[in-house]
Amino acid sequence: MRCIYLKNINPYFCLAAEEYLLKNFNEDIFMLWQSENTVVVGKHQNALAEINYPFVRDNNIKVARRISGGGTVFHDAGNVNFAYIKNVASPAEISFKIFTEPVVKALSKIGITATTSGRNDLLIGDLKISGNAEHIYKNRVLHHGTLLFNTDLQNLSQAIKVIPGKYQDKAVQSNRSRVTNISNYLKEKISVEEFIRFLINVQLEDSSNSTMELSEKDVQIIQKLVNEKFETWMWNFGYSPKHTFKNTFRSNKKNLEIELVVVKGIIESCQLKGDYFSDATKQHLTLLLKGKQHRFEVIQSTLEKIMDQVPSALTAAFF
Repeated sequence: MRCIYLKNINPYFCLAAEEYLLKNFNEDIFMLWQSENTVVVGKHQNALAEINYPFVRDNNIKVARRISGGGTVFHDAGNVNFAYIKNVASPAEISFKIFTEPVVKALSKIGITATTSGRNDLLIGDLKISGNAEHIYKNRVLHHGTLLFNTDLQNLSQAIKVIPGKYQDKAVQSNRSRVTNISNYLKEKISVEEFIRFLINVQLEDSSNSTMELSEKDVQIIQKLVNEKFETWMWNFGYSPKHTFKNTFRSNKKNLEIELVVVKGIIESCQLKGDYFSDATKQHLTLLLKGKQHRFEVIQSTLEKIMDQVPSALTAAFF
């Protein structure tokens, strides 16, 4: 097995690297990486329905979509992401336990007793420390997960805090879990960098394993995948399943009821009710919004066509 410590904190690059290594290499691979503050949604999720969009936007938290299914997770500098990419003879051989058991054993070496849950999470007691997901490509499987080492749990909680009922769809929804940090349970405190080195060294205890770095050509190909897919709005938001969005905006004793039907990130239909705008303005705005991206900057620029000053809370009400 080749072991990679990817020292790149751009989440789009790291997620693209996972896909590239899955689809273009033959070796088994173990990779660790971290990223700046990011909410990562599963392939089949409605991104906007899974995040606290105003908080995420105001705090410059990135939103990324991975190629595997499963639920939403939060990354920051205190979280360590691991990925196993392995060849398999048959998909029937694949189980989460094959990949989570080595992590459980590694954690036991530093005094952490972790267990698996029925939802493919890793737990300390009844608190989640790791979310896991998989993607199969031909005869190879990508299994990846988070390891909350000393993550900012307040940021995590706020970033994925959602208001029920605003989004109606058939997308895969996350199961919210109570979480904790691994560092809280260590008898001897170590840094996240030391934790990463420890995890790599555990893999290298097997003499058949060795370290590996991406070549300049690898990096160029991955960056192309980032540019064309992983950092694009169409992948991260537009890929979301068809959904209906409903919300009400209230200001100065007036209200605006908003209902949007969104397909591939595009507003297919729009209904506006209430007394915040005149009937003529509502009709005009409805026509303007139809066919537009359900995207903050697009909504704001559209509202600017009918208003001299657009309250930020009004634009936010469309999300």
